[in-house]
Amino acid sequence: VPCAAPGFDFLLNRQLAICPAYAYLLASPLVCSLRPLRHAAGYDERGFVFYTNYSSRKGQELAAGGSAALAFWWEGLQRQVRVEGPVERVPEAESKAYFDSRPRSSRIGAWVSLQSQVVAGGRQEIEDRQQQLEAEYADASVAVPKPEHWGGFLVRPTAVEFWQGRPSRLHDRLRYSRASTDSSEWRLERLYP
Repeated sequence: VPCAAPGFDFLLNRQLAICPAYAYLLASPLVCSLRPLRHAAGYDERGFVFYTNYSSRKGQELAAGGSAALAFWWEGLQRQVRVEGPVERVPEAESKAYFDSRPRSSRIGAWVSLQSQVVAGGRQEIEDRQQQLEAEYADASVAVPKPEHWGGFLVRPTAVEFWQGRPSRLHDRLRYSRASTDSSEWRLERLYP
């Protein structure tokens, strides 16, 4: 995200100074969901990375859809950033490294949660699964392995739009776009509100 990341860094750091928690809206042709973005996952020169259960509805729809959009909304700043592009799984080694960096309880939680599936036995079923897995991995010297069904997705931006709220709904909208993820040539356009 060479041309867009500096502006995103600026807005993200301003938002984090106001409130350390933030979220993004994730959408693809088949999925739309609000998810917390952990700063450790974040983004790099390739694009925006997030982690989830591949077997969940969201994971399956992202894999089938091939593209996604992220929208970051910072009400206190009256700013939004929208990112669009193709989505793909990150390499297994990268997913494993991120998984291993998470708190032990979160790693166990990835095994406990059969994300998006119906819980037939109510809350007690979830708590029983958690207790069973905590007992199985009680020895802190034994690593909690990454489940095969868990890993990262990467959204490679082909468009990044910066929105700034203004009076009379005459908002500022600047869009960076490129023909493909292979291109390093970004075009900047001002859009009508």
